[in-house]
Amino acid sequence: MKGIFTEFKEFIMRGNVMELAVGIIIGGAFTAIVASLVSDIINPLITLVFGGGSVEGLSIPVPGTEQGINFGNFISAIINFLIVAAVVFLLVKAVNSAMNAGKKLAGKEDAEEAPTPTCPFCLEEVKEGATRCPHCAGVFDAPASA
Repeated sequence: MKGIFTEFKEFIMRGNVMELAVGIIIGGAFTAIVASLVSDIINPLITLVFGGGSVEGLSIPVPGTEQGINFGNFISAIINFLIVAAVVFLLVKAVNSAMNAGKKLAGKEDAEEAPTPTCPFCLEEVKEGATRCPHCAGVFDAPASA
């Protein structure tokens, strides 16, 4: 039983799990802000520009139901999604740019990997220095090199 707790502790303490938890919490708070932005600022602006009732009130009554088909709430949800997606995109783009700049400053740019040697007969990859292809058993004139 102690092994399970140890394994669970290692799982929880991983960086990815902690980052995911923080991301979910921040995402929930941010979603509330965006929902308020859409319902309190953007929808009234749309109403002002196009006139008439609020966007959230756009609906088609359906006989036998109290609510009907509510297009206004759907439009608000789409606006919420687009704002959240745009902000997440910009955040990811900024983090990637910062990481690339950090790699350049640290001198840890991705080094180009040397090409692996291939068999001249079957064109499969072989280990460097091999004298025979493990795939087709072809014999090389000289040990394989890149």
